Amino acid sequence: MSQTDGLQDAAILMMSLGEHEASEVFKHLSPKEVQKLGEAIAKTKSITRERVDDVIVRFTGVAAAHSLLVSDSGDYVRSVLKRALGDDKAALLIDRILQGGDVSGIESLKWMDPASVGELLRNEHPQIVAAILVHLDFDQAADVLKFFTERQRNEVMLRVATMEGIQPSALKDLNEVLFKVLAGGDKVRKSSLGGVKAAAEMINLLGTAIEGAVIESIRNHDPDLAQKIMDKMFVFDDVMKLDDKSIQMVLKEVASDVLIVALKGAQPELKEKILGNMSSRAAETLREDLESRGPMRLSEVEAQQKEILKTVRRLADEGTIVIGGGGADDAMV
Repeated sequence: MSQTDGLQDAAILMMSLGEHEASEVFKHLSPKEVQKLGEAIAKTKSITRERVDDVIVRFTGVAAAHSLLVSDSGDYVRSVLKRALGDDKAALLIDRILQGGDVSGIESLKWMDPASVGELLRNEHPQIVAAILVHLDFDQAADVLKFFTERQRNEVMLRVATMEGIQPSALKDLNEVLFKVLAGGDKVRKSSLGGVKAAAEMINLLGTAIEGAVIESIRNHDPDLAQKIMDKMFVFDDVMKLDDKSIQMVLKEVASDVLIVALKGAQPELKEKILGNMSSRAAETLREDLESRGPMRLSEVEAQQKEILKTVRRLADEGTIVIGGGGADDAMV
């Protein structure tokens, strides 16, 4: 079942429940989930009785297969670890296991549109902005960054990339910036937010025009850091995120020998997506070649995957394909 079909099934189920019950379900969803499900419900005009019955039957079956072991798994983890390890040792593990549990106040920003968040943070110190953005979903953070000036954006991304965690003192500053929205900031221990991966995820969604300026700014400050970010920005598994047309464009540029070796270490879903964008004859030949190849060194596989990623990045820079978020300037015409 595709993600689109699953979303429509969820919309059908919500409409079947009725307003009161559906509203209770919505209370447990994230802002992004609420938006997607709300849009799906709005687009659902007429559904056959057979489709409705099928959704309800499948949901009942799934629900029956699950049972609630404990009412609050977070409290259960805390109690078990404290009993087994004592308060001090348990505290170190609890923060890691339940990361972000004590900064729920930041959730309020996730319900705001990017322009409003950008306006709220525009005059704040880049370090404070970075500390806030790493709590948001990467796509929302990228959209917020688009409302900053180029200089502000570059300074913030440099700090995101070099961030090794959030200290209690930083969370106190967040409290002031967000008008005390965050609760219990002084009780929160350092958590592993920020860093190269977080910076790469945000930059990857900025679109190639802004992305280049940000990377160049970071490279001027620290060439090694810029390279680490670029290495993380688009990994081989992310080829799954490309649309079919983009994958077909990439395949035209990649030699068959390179593709065979690269796919030896790929996830089954990615292999099938690649094969699905080839002619039946070419796909059959590739399957046979993959099966006939014996074990290969991981270093060889990764080297060929990087070659394909170079092709992906080149095509993106040329504007032939789109691998990031982009904006109005990146719209297809």
